[in-house]
Amino acid sequence: MNPNMHQISPLSAASATLSSALAGRRIAIGETRQQRLLATLLRNRGAQVIEVPLISILDAPDPAPVRQWLDEFIAQPPRLLILLTGEGLTRLLSLATQTGLRAAFLQTLAAVPVLCRGPKPERVLRELGLAAAHAAAAPTTDGVIATLQTLPLSGARVGVQLYGEEPNLKLMDALRAAGAQPLPVAPYVYADQEADEKVRALLRALAAGELDVLVFTSQPQFKRLQEVARRYGQQAELDAGLKRTPLAAVGPLVREQLEQAGYPVAVMPERVYFMKPLVLALQRYFEQGA
Repeated sequence: MNPNMHQISPLSAASATLSSALAGRRIAIGETRQQRLLATLLRNRGAQVIEVPLISILDAPDPAPVRQWLDEFIAQPPRLLILLTGEGLTRLLSLATQTGLRAAFLQTLAAVPVLCRGPKPERVLRELGLAAAHAAAAPTTDGVIATLQTLPLSGARVGVQLYGEEPNLKLMDALRAAGAQPLPVAPYVYADQEADEKVRALLRALAAGELDVLVFTSQPQFKRLQEVARRYGQQAELDAGLKRTPLAAVGPLVREQLEQAGYPVAVMPERVYFMKPLVLALQRYFEQGA
């Protein structure tokens, strides 16, 4: 464990005074399923919270069409389901879990033949104890179409999990030409250029020493910083910024990722790796004169 890391145990956290140790501190955080909770906890203690899109793949901004697709998939299972990405199946399963449909979705998924475009959706299926009935001739849209041409699809309803928001008109046209009815669903989206610009602004702020702490709550957040820095030639700003700005990690996996890359972590909760202990650890860090 890093000897310079400030930690806080659950017992000491309970007695920590909720003073103004975080008041006025500029704290940057990335997306997380508990982002709203984290931001609220910090703002309630007077911190200035900068929220940055540090995840490159996001849930569909409007979950209603995805929920409708799940309802129809369960009520009227298609003859075939095409999975273009593992991420798509993971996101479908996540929404099914959030809406109480997980068991029904998995039961239906087990009964519907699945065609996978490549190894990633196959791997997610295996993790669920399931297997694909068909594999694409090649991990491309053309490969999927080539495999579809070997299947009887006239009059069939075919579920299609799309790649991001790309409508894949070529695949839709091929299904209709085969006499099938495509049923597309887009369970996730990719970060856009506007999101990239916000990340680039974060990189500049880090390098300029304008932040009191940068908080990491998942490993993909650091990967996203690296990707954007490489894409726009800001690796030097990223390196300088992460070395001069105190870093906080929600738990040991995130801490290990950062420290293996050469960036020491200053703050991490001890034993309990959730948002509230993380905020209390940050508070103690600044109470101790950081």
